[in-house]
Amino acid sequence: MTTKDILFTLRTKNGLSQDALAEKVFVTRQAVSRWETGETVPNTETLKLLSALFGVSINTLLGVPQQLICQCCGMPLEDAVISREKSGEPNDHYCKWCYADGEYMYHDMDDLIEVCVRNMASEAHPESEVRSYLKAMLPQLDYWKRHSELSDGGAFEAFKKQLIDEINALNIAGMPKLEKLNALVGSYVNLAYPLPNGSAAQFLDDNATYLGNQLECTDGENKCFGVLANMEFILVCTYKENGQEPELLLYKKR
Repeated sequence: MTTKDILFTLRTKNGLSQDALAEKVFVTRQAVSRWETGETVPNTETLKLLSALFGVSINTLLGVPQQLICQCCGMPLEDAVISREKSGEPNDHYCKWCYADGEYMYHDMDDLIEVCVRNMASEAHPESEVRSYLKAMLPQLDYWKRHSELSDGGAFEAFKKQLIDEINALNIAGMPKLEKLNALVGSYVNLAYPLPNGSAAQFLDDNATYLGNQLECTDGENKCFGVLANMEFILVCTYKENGQEPELLLYKKR
């Protein structure tokens, strides 16, 4: 699709008239009309506003066939997994697992490699092969080339360590010591926990990014512990394979 077709589709899909769209991005209705006839295209600043308004990348707005990849982990970027700034504006340099709400989630390449290996390894591509590929590929990405420049001086890692200490201090029976917290998107870990009245409740925001991990139960039961946290709360649950039979053990405000 061309830019004019993409803009028309996004405008109508979101129920906006040309006048309404023009007001939202501070242009005239005539300017919107010219975009949709292909006479002109939005300038750079207006493309940023349209990107934030519609929740898609500028790459998508321009109909550019170039494949974007996350400049931290190398994942191909589609609109559904593009990261966002605190303002909600899409950031098409990173996926939402590596950069969330203005924060870089990884400051240690080895930690990122271990997370990626668990998700990418398969019979066709064993762990050793995936690990070797990542060790060669990640240093070529912009984030790791500029890591010293983009680093927060260790503040985020200090925050994660504080969370780990708080979670371990809960001394939950059967749960092993927590060593690491990884970035997890809400939609992938937002389990529905059964309530005493027979209904079920979810406690997370599907679009938010949390810190968490999965831990094997140490008392011989066939279940896992799930740990999730952010600046506001700590959540600990148990579940069986594929998130079956979830049970909320603790939801604690920080």
